[in-house]
Parts: sequence; C-alpha cells; structure tokens
Amino acid sequence: MEGMDVDLDPELMQKFSCLGTTDKDVLISEFQRLLGFQLNPAGCAFFLDMTNWNLQAAIGAYYDFESPNISVPSMSFVEDVTIGEGESIPPDTQFVKTWRIQNSGAEAWPPGVCLKYVGGDQFGHVNMVMVRSLEPQEIADVSVQMCSPSRAGMYQGQWRMCTATGLYYGDVIWVILSVEVGGLLGVTQQLSSFETEFNTQPHLPVPHY
Repeated sequence: MEGMDVDLDPELMQKFSCLGTTDKDVLISEFQRLLGFQLNPAGCAFFLDMTNWNLQAAIGAYYDFESPNISVPSMSFVEDVTIGEGESIPPDTQFVKTWRIQNSGAEAWPPGVCLKYVGGDQFGHVNMVMVRSLEPQEIADVSVQMCSPSRAGMYQGQWRMCTATGLYYGDVIWVILSVEVGGLLGVTQQLSSFETEFNTQPHLPVPHY
C-alpha cells in the first residue's frame, strides 16, 4: 500500500460517469483501486449498488460510512501565515505559501504524512510536501514554494493532509490568490523584496558646488 497513488483523478472520474458502463466488474475493480484496496470486492459492490453504480457517489458513501470506524489522524487549519485574505501577488511571481496547522486529535500522527495538492489551481510544480508527525495538540507551520499564474484574476487551490497509505484527513486547506499587476506580496515577503529593491535603486549624483 505504501507509496500507492490513490488520488481521485477528476478526469478519470469524468470518464467513468460519461461511460455509463454496465460492466459492474470494471466499476468494482476501479472503486477498489481508488480506495487503495482498503475494501474487498463484495464491499465495493455493496456501496456501488447502494448508489446505483455511480462511482463518485459510492466513494462519497464509503467515506461517510467508514470514517467513524477508521482511526484517521485529526488536523485543524489554524491560520494563513503568508498570503492571507486581501493580499495580492503580481503575475508570474515566485512566493512561499505558509499555513499554520494543528494536530487536533488525541494521538500523534503516524510517520510519513504529507500535505498534498488535491484540486483547483496548483501554482507551480510542487504537489506534495512531507510534514513531520505532530504530537497531540501540537501546532506547526507548513510551507510550499509556489508561483502565481501569468494572468491577473482570482485563483484557488485545495490541499489536504494525507497518510503514507493514501488516506486523506483533516480540514481542506485553501490557497486563495488574487493576482494583480503591481500586487503586493504577503507582508513577510513584501519586506524582503522591498529591501532588495531599495538597495538596487540608482543613486542620484551628488551635486558639486
């Protein structure tokens, strides 16, 4: 199971809903694969049958039913540390997005957890960062190197914590980005960029009398 990619690929989901396939075995094996083989074929058939063989609805039903029975780690989003609400970024600009998160459960996180991009706009090539295992109630900052899109506008992406076995947990973490020409970077980054800019300003010649 370890290292298996069980991301729900939206395009794949779309293909399946368009197929309207009557081949139940195909749907069962696909459902099993998407769940990272946490469920046997009979269990998959139960959830698919309950949702009229709609793959997406069956996955939702599985998580609704099973969540209380799986020991899933807990995570709460605390706050945006950089690039908060109301801050804008120029197009095509590198920036670091930092969130503050907390292990809000009673147990330490298992080893190998990571924060993964799950939907919306990705902002660059990074789609996953490893996160250290937090103790109960411990708070930590998690940062991802990102790049703003080349066109002005509002963008948003979602990230979630994920175990080594591919189980998502905790709050969905959002990146909401306002890209504006002449936009300011987040306060913490704005200061360092201002300093660089100030030091590279051409110096006016000193008048001689």
